Amino acid sequence: MTETQPLLDAPARQALLRRALWLAVFTVVWNVAEGVIAFFAAALADSRALIGFGVDSFVESASASVLIWRLKIEQRSPERAEQVEQRALRIIGITFLALAALVAFESVRSLLSGERPDSSILGIVLTVVSLLVMPILARAKRQVGQDLDARSVEADSRQTQACVYLSAVVLIGLVANAAFGWWWADPVAALGVVVFLVREGLETRRAEHLGDCC
Repeated sequence: MTETQPLLDAPARQALLRRALWLAVFTVVWNVAEGVIAFFAAALADSRALIGFGVDSFVESASASVLIWRLKIEQRSPERAEQVEQRALRIIGITFLALAALVAFESVRSLLSGERPDSSILGIVLTVVSLLVMPILARAKRQVGQDLDARSVEADSRQTQACVYLSAVVLIGLVANAAFGWWWADPVAALGVVVFLVREGLETRRAEHLGDCC
């Protein structure tokens, strides 16, 4: 709990909870659409990087859905906030690590088999748009998470920020493949996705254990 947190009266905290909920709902809608487009583009180009990107989009949707559940419970029963916070962090962390293993398997398999993906203009456009939208969303989430002193909201903002880096990595791989025919750049970019998934999974689990100790 931060020093400023006790200064929040009930109406002010409810207003912040509503803002956090709006941001979480937007995250779910955006990432579901992003994931569907990424999988469609991946199917057209046989791109492992875009599969990883789509997987991450759906993971972020799942994470935001868990956050919506946590925020709605606090709206109804503020006394349960801390208990639900720990559950939310645990679910988010485990999901990230499990999906990191899946993307890593697909990327290594693609490298070993020498599968050559086609170029994907749709994938390039998608990742560019993500690079424009995600930093704004991440900043908004981080601010409301700090104002609420809610570790799960801040963890969700870090996942959105990771999506910014992830979009850049995937974009580089897609452009390298399209411009230079470097087919291996695509699965290598997907392995870059794995790095972000593992990092965010470990960060979230660390936040969960920190909450257990404090």
